[in-house]
Amino acid sequence: MGFPLHTVDAHNGSDLTKLDRLGVYLKKQIATAAGSGAGAAVTIAITGLTLPAKYAVFVSPSQDATYYISGRTQSGFTINLLPRLAANTLAAGTIDLKVEY
Repeated sequence: MGFPLHTVDAHNGSDLTKLDRLGVYLKKQIATAAGSGAGAAVTIAITGLTLPAKYAVFVSPSQDATYYISGRTQSGFTINLLPRLAANTLAAGTIDLKVEY
């Protein structure tokens, strides 16, 4: 097991919303539906959050896929999951999600 770390340095120019803390939202194994066909995107709506105006979203899909984020608000966003190759179809799977602010 690791050891607790008590100091974090924020570099000049960082987009921190609060200078005394970092915020993290972590959700593992969010179920995703299968794509409707070759190249089709799967969308996952993330709602009910309380976020600042600026935040970063990181997604780790369980399959060969890319993603982009749309519809950003302070209460959530949409994850758009796409197969990396347009000839492929996404299978049902999961994603891991981390939001930092």
